[in-house]
Amino acid sequence: MKLTVATLLLSSLAMTATAAQADGEATYNSACMACHMTGAAGAPIRGKADQWEERQEKGMDTLYDHAINGFQAMPAKGGQSGLSDDEVKAAVDYMLEPTL
Repeated sequence: MKLTVATLLLSSLAMTATAAQADGEATYNSACMACHMTGAAGAPIRGKADQWEERQEKGMDTLYDHAINGFQAMPAKGGQSGLSDDEVKAAVDYMLEPTL
């Protein structure tokens, strides 16, 4: 019985992590891709580690704050005010995945 409960818990955690990644990707695709795929207005491009390095040095809290509240040419939440803070954070995490 203990093994079954542990297995279910681990399975649930794995599904939660996968769902968070999927949400980040979906948010990126709907709100972030236009700029972060092309570099529009100086946006760092997803997958280009050198463009994210200086930003990452400022820490994740700063990256999240800029994404949620806007920074320079980027509007708050990528212009999608209906996004939750957690959705925006998941999108930031997704954009950084290839550079971590």
